[in-house]
This record gives sequence, structure tokens and C-alpha cells, in this order.
Amino acid sequence: MAYQLEGTILEVCTCNVLCPCWIGEDPDGDGYCDAVMAWHIDRGTIDGTDVSGRTIGLINHIPGNVLAGNWKVALFVDDKASEAQEKAMLDVWTGKAGGPCAETAQLIGEVVAVERQPITYEIKEGKGTLKIGNVVDTEMEPYRGPTGAVTTLNESIFTTIPGAPAWVAKASHYRRNSKRFGLMDIDLQGHNAIQGNFRFKF
Repeated sequence: MAYQLEGTILEVCTCNVLCPCWIGEDPDGDGYCDAVMAWHIDRGTIDGTDVSGRTIGLINHIPGNVLAGNWKVALFVDDKASEAQEKAMLDVWTGKAGGPCAETAQLIGEVVAVERQPITYEIKEGKGTLKIGNVVDTEMEPYRGPTGAVTTLNESIFTTIPGAPAWVAKASHYRRNSKRFGLMDIDLQGHNAIQGNFRFKF
């Protein structure tokens, strides 16, 4: 199965800025990390299926060091996706299709749900907004250096966008209603966020 995908990512977690997971350290706070991640595909195909304009996301519980795996995950597919698009995206993001996305997927220990949900995914003047049904509501904005350029993290031991720099960001709020998945509810302000571009090819 071959794929070529270009787009952006929005990610928020319960760690403080900057999330230690990205450099291979244990999560701060209580030693676990609970995140939401969403990848919006600006253009791309998976095994001949055009998935341009579609979004896939997940919420997770990482019980310790990110590289140790055992993530507990609920996956969400853009409710505008066709059945063929849904299957193709799930094949990529669960690792079945191999390639760069399989590196992240291999850290998943349990998938507790796969659902179609309305997903609002917007980036305007650097500010990211992500809503997944009534499960997730968050907004974030990247840090910038003295020249106004976005602050980036490169060559990190962990990444959700292999081959691309991550934009270091902060979430103004992160609300998650996830008890029905066996995951904790969250209502936080001012915690870690990551944004960035991706180009996956396999």
C-alpha cells in the first residue's frame, strides 16, 4: 500500500510547555500524558484513494514514557469522509499501511473506539482551532522568536510528524469529554501544544 500525504497537525496535551515526551523524557505532573492529535490532509492519496481535505484525529492516554508505548487510544475520522477514505486513513494511522505513520502507531497498545465525528480544524494567522464532536474543544498558538518566525523543535527523539520540524505552541484551553472511552475528562488552560506541517510518503 502506497501513500503520499501533505498537510498540518494540531496537538495538545496535559504536559506543561514544552512537553518532555518530545525529547524522550517522562511526562511531567503525575507521570502520564493525555493528548489530542489531529492531522488535516491538504492534498494526498492512499493507494489511489484521494483523501484531500479530510482530517483524522485521536485522543490518548500515555501511561508513562512515550517511547514505552501502551497508549490507550480512541480514533476519530472526519464524518465527511467516504467509506473508502475512512478505510484508507485508518489503514495509514493504525500502521497497517507501513511507512512513517506506522512509527507512531506501533506505540498504541489498545484502540478503545473508532468513530466518525464532525471535526472542525482551522489554522488562521498561526492560531489553531480543533473541535471533535462533543469530545474535544481546544485552541492554540505557536511561540515566535525575536524576528517573528515560529519557534521550532527539530531532530527530537519522538515526533508525530516524522521528517518535519514541530512548532512549539501553547493551548489557551483544552477541554476533553472522554470518560465514555475509559479516558479522563480534561479542562485545562495554558498547557503544551504542537503545530506543524507534514509530508508523508511511502
